Amino acid sequence: MMQSLQSDGISFVSGNWPFDMDKVSLVFIHGAGLNKACWENQVTGLSDLANTIAVDLPGHGDSRLSGKEKIFDYARAVTDFLDLIHPPNPVLCGISMGGAIVQQMLINDKDRFQAAVLINTGARLKVMPLIFETLSKSHSDFVDMTIGFGISPKSDAKKLGPQIATCSQCHPQVVWKDFCACDTFDVTRDLGAIKVPVLILTAGDDIITPPKYGIFLEKNIKNARRQNIEDAGHFSPMENPHAVNAAIRDFLLENRINRSG
Repeated sequence: MMQSLQSDGISFVSGNWPFDMDKVSLVFIHGAGLNKACWENQVTGLSDLANTIAVDLPGHGDSRLSGKEKIFDYARAVTDFLDLIHPPNPVLCGISMGGAIVQQMLINDKDRFQAAVLINTGARLKVMPLIFETLSKSHSDFVDMTIGFGISPKSDAKKLGPQIATCSQCHPQVVWKDFCACDTFDVTRDLGAIKVPVLILTAGDDIITPPKYGIFLEKNIKNARRQNIEDAGHFSPMENPHAVNAAIRDFLLENRINRSG
């Protein structure tokens, strides 16, 4: 059963609490302006194989801390959080801005993590001016635009729209800082420092971080392999959770990352 918890101001949910020390731990990190609710299908759907933890970044969801203006600072905040809860053998999994945070953590702490999953993200995340323009006028218009751009035409917008809106309940100032953090993020020259196995998931209908972003990551991270999720957009973990979960499950099993120690 999924448990809602807090540790030193950081809110998170876990599919296994207390942790099963014989399993590895999947740590899910959400994207800009979102919260941990976007990972519900993964927290519950993969809890048989791993400890599953979805975090509210500082300033997001139920976390009490202030939002950050740099990806590096979010990476440090997540690292500090992991130091507090001590999940066994954490495997990082991030989407979009969360994927940027994961890359930064892998670069900062080369020997700490044994694997990672990067979903719909890139080594550089320049933000479309339209996002800042819309945010400056109306947060609700921004959420509507995100839903319109973010999901595949093949996805059920009537079902996913309210779910994404729930995941997007965030103070507009925090959202603005998130996109500023994304806009200045660039680790294109640092990817060689990542040595652990990395699964890169792209989505066929993602126009926010198109598959070419993942192809670049695949070419520049030594032990990376990429899988494309068809008939899904930027919110593929919500749009096609079965395919995303199956890809993560296969990755852990193929690399024998299904046990701690």
